[in-house]
Amino acid sequence: MAVEEEGLRVFQSVKIKIGEAKNLPTYPGPNKMRDCYCTVNLDREEVFRTKIVEKSLCPFYGEDFYCEIPRSFRHLSFYIFDRDVFRRDSIIGKVAIQKEDLPKYHNRDTWFQLQHVDADSEVQGKVHLELRLSEVITDTGVVCHKLATRILECQGLPIVNGQCDPYATVTLAGPYRSEAKKTKVKKKTNNPQFDEVFYFEVTRPCSYSRKSHFDFEEEDVDKLEIRVDLWNASNLKFGDEFLGELRVPLNVLRQSSSYEAWYFLQPRDNGSKSLKPGDLGSLRLNVVYTEDHVFSSDYYSPLRDLLLRSADVEPVSASAAHVLGEVCREKQEAAIPLVRFFLHYGRVVPFISAIANAEVQRTQDPNTIFRGNSLTSKCIDETMKLAGMHYLHVTLKPTIEEICQSHKSCEIDPVKLKDGENLENNMENLRQYVDRIFNVIIKSGVSCPTVMCDIFFSLREAAAKRFQDDLDVRYTAVSSFIFLRFFAPAILSPNLFQLTPHHTDPQTSRTLTLISKTIQTLGSLSKSKSASFKESYMAAFYEFFNEQKYADAVKNFLDLISSSGRRDPKSIEQPILLKEGFMIKRAQGRKRFGMKNFKKRWFRLTNHEFTYQKSKGDQPLYSIPIENILAVERLEEESFKMKNMFQVIQPERALYIQANNCVEAKAWIDILTKVSQCNKKRLTVYHPSAYLNGHWLCCRASSDTAPGCSPCTGGLPANIQLDIDGDRETERIYSLFNSYMSKLEKMQEACGSRSVYDGPEQEEYSTFIIDDPQETYKTLKQVVAGVGALEQEHAQYKRDKFKKTKYGSQEHPIGDKSFQSYIRQQSETSTHSI
Repeated sequence: MAVEEEGLRVFQSVKIKIGEAKNLPTYPGPNKMRDCYCTVNLDREEVFRTKIVEKSLCPFYGEDFYCEIPRSFRHLSFYIFDRDVFRRDSIIGKVAIQKEDLPKYHNRDTWFQLQHVDADSEVQGKVHLELRLSEVITDTGVVCHKLATRILECQGLPIVNGQCDPYATVTLAGPYRSEAKKTKVKKKTNNPQFDEVFYFEVTRPCSYSRKSHFDFEEEDVDKLEIRVDLWNASNLKFGDEFLGELRVPLNVLRQSSSYEAWYFLQPRDNGSKSLKPGDLGSLRLNVVYTEDHVFSSDYYSPLRDLLLRSADVEPVSASAAHVLGEVCREKQEAAIPLVRFFLHYGRVVPFISAIANAEVQRTQDPNTIFRGNSLTSKCIDETMKLAGMHYLHVTLKPTIEEICQSHKSCEIDPVKLKDGENLENNMENLRQYVDRIFNVIIKSGVSCPTVMCDIFFSLREAAAKRFQDDLDVRYTAVSSFIFLRFFAPAILSPNLFQLTPHHTDPQTSRTLTLISKTIQTLGSLSKSKSASFKESYMAAFYEFFNEQKYADAVKNFLDLISSSGRRDPKSIEQPILLKEGFMIKRAQGRKRFGMKNFKKRWFRLTNHEFTYQKSKGDQPLYSIPIENILAVERLEEESFKMKNMFQVIQPERALYIQANNCVEAKAWIDILTKVSQCNKKRLTVYHPSAYLNGHWLCCRASSDTAPGCSPCTGGLPANIQLDIDGDRETERIYSLFNSYMSKLEKMQEACGSRSVYDGPEQEEYSTFIIDDPQETYKTLKQVVAGVGALEQEHAQYKRDKFKKTKYGSQEHPIGDKSFQSYIRQQSETSTHSI
């Protein structure tokens, strides 16, 4: 979800690898071990949770998490919890990274010390405050000054223990006084509208005679401050929870008698000494935070056109896309945006065919074809991940789930056998699993996505033409991807391919490792298969599969997925599970009041229907055919005083649903919108609020069939797998070129060197693949010009924004450290320019 900023869209995303924790404090009981899990939070909102690692003080998680961030945030936080069966889980410690500090740790494995969690430091949200100082004439004609403090509203307060009933206290504090007042409690909202005014007398009249109450007659206004504390009203015996505070010195009224601004809530300094951070252990993380600032499409025309010509450039090594792969530090870095870009514009097959053919021509040994981490192999890997994910799920997920649930022992290494285990039984269990997975793979050829088949066809043709004497190369060229880089890794690490929610337990992980090794060898079609295993027990086990029928089945499968005239039978489309999970839904019956109408249900979405049931595996309680979904939109919080709600609009009524967090809500809205995008009766307008008490809360229309009052959000592509924003990918490619500008210049020097000097090459230029120096130089010149033009547009946008933006506005409240840093950078840039 992009944030619109005056013709520019801002996308935020984060990719996190949660590695392991070490040296956690021991449990005070006799066992001393802990059952720990880790959560990922945007400020205080949990968006991801790892599995629980039991009985460990150094738990290994090894879990990856990616999400698009749909809102602004100040901290990316990680909390380590200790599970407690009888009480609420306790927090051991946290890592909180400020948004502006995320670039420091970009894509680096970093150990972070866990910090103590203090309730007074856990703050989130912002406050709109207005101050006004005015003169008041008393009945006796004496002039005194009154301070009017107006609390207008708050936004983004945290939800504590499932609820938020906020109120504010307003205190005028100084060296000799402290006067506090309190707002009303606002029930069930984390965006309260207070709009309350409090009056304080800040200047005493000189004629005031009761001096015993005051140390001096005229108070020094500069020494006074207004403090606003936000609290969550709690019915618990522990008292109200602190949500944050702000302090405003009254000297802000020196220039004007009125002052109005937004403030970020800040933690309270309670003066307590924190313990040494080393006492709590540490957590290993790898965080990649990306923020894309995307202009309208016409800004990218020169660079986009240059990239789209890449497949037709001769030689392809002189193309803009290939140049990006040459200058990036890692090929994967270039492959991700390139593949998404070419998929969006329907040019991925010609581009990959061109770079694959060039790589085949450079390959001398057919046994090493496509075995390196080249731009070709990384681009094909990325294409398979994007286009083949649903194919992978349909093929493998049922069997993988059964293996995870059955926990059959499959250990065949005699050294690792546990007491009571039988080697022959284990080998039979493993053989049955391998057979099942092998069979579902070779029978899945007809379901392989067309774009993958077209790429495999080009690989097969290029390899067969280059190595005409090797009859098997047309198979190994394809199997090196579909088996070695697609099916085998998914079996080995199913959580990385969303086949399982978390890492599997050690026993299941070992079983999947053995299956993956066997499937990889079956698919490789190597001539000496038993010799391909380092372990003697694997070679012995493989004898079960050392039959010609397995090799024939693999070849038939590879023939099918790499044939150009392949047809997909679509007469019976199998249901594809797209997403599932627990959410809270509002009853659709006649009852319209009370929390009893909200119930937790297991939701399940396929390409055929959207259903919910009491628990996973139960019979559906309600089903919505996909063709009956007329729109999927967010529901305003005012409807039920609940966050993260959305509505699935049907012909008769709307189904109101609450997701667990903002990331989950966005994911459900996106996938439901995509799968129903082609419905003929989709709505163009909708009601952003609910129909309650005989009228729509948004437009006050009384009829429940009244047409909507707001336009539906923009349509999305109907293709579920390839929902890609072309301009965003072009912006990412520009960012990569811009960050590697020094390497582009080095490559230009290398082209010049090769054009005029035919002797031994300088070492610094030898890493570049340059087949035609003149063509490559021409492309490099165009790339540098296109990147330079976009850089100027970004710089101009920043200058314009710097002039227009007000510190203390709703978009950039006082206390916004990222904006303060931005102001410093712009000031330095302006000074340097002058």
